[in-house]
Amino acid sequence: MKTLTKDIKYIGVDDLDLDLFEGQYIVPEGMAYNSYLIVDEKVCVMDTVDARKGDEWAANLAEALQARQPDYLAVLHMEPDHSANIVRFLEAYPSAILLCTDKAAKMLTQFFDYDFSGRVQVVKDGEKLSLGQHELQFVTAPMVHWPEVMMVYESCEQVLFAADAFGKFGALVNETDDWACEARRYYFNIVGKYGAQVQAVLKKVSASPIQMICPLHGPVLKENLSYYLNLYQTWSQYKPETEGVFIAFASIYGNTAKAAHYLADCLREAGVKVAISDLAREDQAEVLEDAFRYDRMVLLAASYDGGLFPPMEEFLMHLKAKTYRQRRVALVENGSWAPSAGRVMKEYLTAMKEIDLYEPLISIRSAMKDADKEALNALALAFSAGLLLKAK
Repeated sequence: MKTLTKDIKYIGVDDLDLDLFEGQYIVPEGMAYNSYLIVDEKVCVMDTVDARKGDEWAANLAEALQARQPDYLAVLHMEPDHSANIVRFLEAYPSAILLCTDKAAKMLTQFFDYDFSGRVQVVKDGEKLSLGQHELQFVTAPMVHWPEVMMVYESCEQVLFAADAFGKFGALVNETDDWACEARRYYFNIVGKYGAQVQAVLKKVSASPIQMICPLHGPVLKENLSYYLNLYQTWSQYKPETEGVFIAFASIYGNTAKAAHYLADCLREAGVKVAISDLAREDQAEVLEDAFRYDRMVLLAASYDGGLFPPMEEFLMHLKAKTYRQRRVALVENGSWAPSAGRVMKEYLTAMKEIDLYEPLISIRSAMKDADKEALNALALAFSAGLLLKAK
């Protein structure tokens, strides 16, 4: 238990043993499941935690209550890492009421075989509830990143309980000063598809002064809040965060990899910031983060079975699912007898919005030759020119 203000306490838990968050995201630094308690004339709990940590959370809650009985449990999000202990809470505190959106109320019986009669109070967007000195205002946030999500703004101490927004990977015990790295990976892989919906809820909450942001994952944000809010504005508008070139390659025997590294060297010699990833070996979630971070990207891939080497196709599928857009992209294919990678990559990218596709496609036959180096040098020049002009 941690005291955030005189009346608001943190009762969340760290999970240091989790290998994959949501069954797919590698979390080497663990995961934090956040829950909060507001103690006033009436007492309100903000969400529960994952089933893996139910006992620890229940103990934190009991300690923080100091024999008080909670009046409400605000259900901001029904995803199981936050809702798993709802029935446990209702059974432990039989007079408490759930506060949730209409969509969340309908989901309750999908997740739990339990009679919720008389235990649920549906709240609407903008509706307010007084706890005494503290007043809660409910802010619906559909598709950030589920349809039933809501945030809660507490006006007395100007605290935004932000649901999954402003969250990040990593347990709090392992927290570092570099918030943006794992927050960016979290945002683009989990929330990023729904930029328009994030923009809508940012517009709603911007009307109120905010002194603290309490997300459901990651640290409570108290200082320099404009930094976090501005990043969310950039990310949710699909704008690049960093001027530079991201290179992603998928190589079978190493020849495509050599071309990728040659191009990276050419760009670095021109003074351009470069990030490079081997799609066959690196975490796809990390790679996706860099694709959205930089304003230009180069994809290099081997042809395979008349199509595209699978690690690159998987990456492009992720980009399409997360609505990658507003970037300049160049393609380099490799093939020994019938190069096909460029065609497939182009099909994926032309289906995305606002992609400026560099021409010509560079096609390498088996291994990089002098002519290929000339083409890669020309690409490096084209991709660095705008950046160097801005630097001047």
